Amino acid sequence: MTTTPDKTAERTALVELDDVSKYYGNIRALEGVSLEVHAGEITCVLGDNGAGKSTLIKIIAGLHRHDAGDFRIEGEDVSLNNPREALDRGIATVYQDLAVVPLMPVWRNFFLGSEPTKGKGPFKRLDVEKMRATTRAELLRMGIDLRDVDQPIGTLSGGERQCVAIARAVYFGAKVLVLDEPTAALGVKQSGVVLKYVAAARDAGLGVVLITHNPHHAYLVGDRFVLLKRGTMTGSHLRSDITLDELTRQMAGGSELEELSHELQRAPAPGHLGGPSDKE
Repeated sequence: MTTTPDKTAERTALVELDDVSKYYGNIRALEGVSLEVHAGEITCVLGDNGAGKSTLIKIIAGLHRHDAGDFRIEGEDVSLNNPREALDRGIATVYQDLAVVPLMPVWRNFFLGSEPTKGKGPFKRLDVEKMRATTRAELLRMGIDLRDVDQPIGTLSGGERQCVAIARAVYFGAKVLVLDEPTAALGVKQSGVVLKYVAAARDAGLGVVLITHNPHHAYLVGDRFVLLKRGTMTGSHLRSDITLDELTRQMAGGSELEELSHELQRAPAPGHLGGPSDKE
């Protein structure tokens, strides 16, 4: 019996972590975690609070250096010293608490820190027309049709602000997009909107890391799934190898949840044996 080679294995991953660990003194924040991020794919990292998701994000984003294991970007071993190095290598991170200035217009937030200018010397000024036109065009290219890019970004919904951040990362040349719980504080409809634009970033050729505690959201868009618990990796699956029910079971704790359900079952009342009533 012959087997078909896995084509994804032949491609160099945009980002690869191999047995990566991070310690803070005697505290184990992350130990032995491996994952791959490929162009045009979404790798979902699932785990509850305290699972190690935040530490993993900080390593990929260049905020923290890993203490053990290998971290590779496009096949090259790296140890990032700061977020600027990660950005220079094409890794953009969108955190749950978006870094926006609520009273500034959408276009200004889109270019915040990277504003184009025109003119020279004392006549140098912001190229407002270019920023407005580029913001509108890039949002439309991602399928985001805002009423007015001059409106303060604080007037947008949480889902719309997430979408602007995604479009911004795509425009500024990100190869890898790391999303920190983008649907955590959103309702069903807004979550669906954000997931639509996460898929659009994937279709634009980016490798996406989606951090979430929601297996249903992950399974809607994910190609690979990495499960974390208390800083260790409890599972790593391709979409073709796992069902939503099994992913949810593993995320919920599997056998631990089953054991807990037995413990919580209502005990029979004293003297009650479950037979016919004694009252005749």
